[in-house]
Amino acid sequence: MSLKLKELGLPGVFEITPFSSSDRRGSFVKLFEKDVFSAHGLSVSFAEEYYSVSKKGVVRGMHFQEPPAQCDKLVYCVRGAVLDAALDIRKKSPSFGRHILATLSAENMAVLYLPAGIAHGFYALTDDAVMIYKVTSGYSAAHDKGILWNSCGIAWPEGGVLVSDRDAAFPRLDGYESPFR
Repeated sequence: MSLKLKELGLPGVFEITPFSSSDRRGSFVKLFEKDVFSAHGLSVSFAEEYYSVSKKGVVRGMHFQEPPAQCDKLVYCVRGAVLDAALDIRKKSPSFGRHILATLSAENMAVLYLPAGIAHGFYALTDDAVMIYKVTSGYSAAHDKGILWNSCGIAWPEGGVLVSDRDAAFPRLDGYESPFR
């Protein structure tokens, strides 16, 4: 009854396949296992948890918190589906400026672990897509930042896109001076 972890194309970014079982009653899903996370050097202490509900075509991102309020994130979709994006903004990382994409959905139950220095965002592929976020530090408005969603080479789905005014005002990747090393 253990989780499976696979490092994706950015150092420290993992896709987690949860344990699941189902029968005539429904299903059971295990998303977190302290010993497995610890064995892979991942944070096991979460400070806050949130969820968002998004309409189809909504883009949220690319979000992160700067030091000293930086945080690791655990994200997953419990209703609908999203195209999730993780962007490496760690200056000394071999993958600085690169991103990965993953489809997260209630159906595939995939989970992403994102270390500090990874900007996160997603595109809602379905109406009423529900995303859960667990973070390792508390929210800090002074350190809450972002990168402009369409400035980092991510191939978002075509069609109507709905972005908040806040997200539309973030700096472009090429104009952001990252404090992450």
